[in-house]
Amino acid sequence: MKNWLEMVPLLLVILVGCSDKEEARAKQVVHKDPDLKVSDTFTSGSYKMIGDEGRLGFIYGEAATFIVGQPNKYMWHFWGTDDELDGRFKVIGTNQDTNEEVVVFETNELAGAHNGADAHTPSSMQLPSSGTWELDAYVGGDLFGTVVVEVE
Repeated sequence: MKNWLEMVPLLLVILVGCSDKEEARAKQVVHKDPDLKVSDTFTSGSYKMIGDEGRLGFIYGEAATFIVGQPNKYMWHFWGTDDELDGRFKVIGTNQDTNEEVVVFETNELAGAHNGADAHTPSSMQLPSSGTWELDAYVGGDLFGTVVVEVE
């Protein structure tokens, strides 16, 4: 019994040390990337898109830009296998200047091929503040890709 009591302080030190490491790792994940730049644009079909060509993007241009607090229509396009494109679609936006995070859009499933992509979905999105925003796109709970936009 005495040996057990002697080990309790050691176990507490180990647990606190692990907890601090986990907290430090979490803090490292949420930081501003000074090298972050707005995603490239590309053409698919007859549309200009912003995103990661051959993976994901949405129609983007003069009629579809981001202005603080104003909703607009955006058609998302996806390239991938049937397994990758199966499931709920969700976009989580993070403002790189303030670390503000919001659910930007979500829907239960993606529609079929469109404009040269393997799947698509229409969306209405708005962002609540100006700055550089990372839009993390999840399909079926897995991160599918990220689009970076500037909000005026």
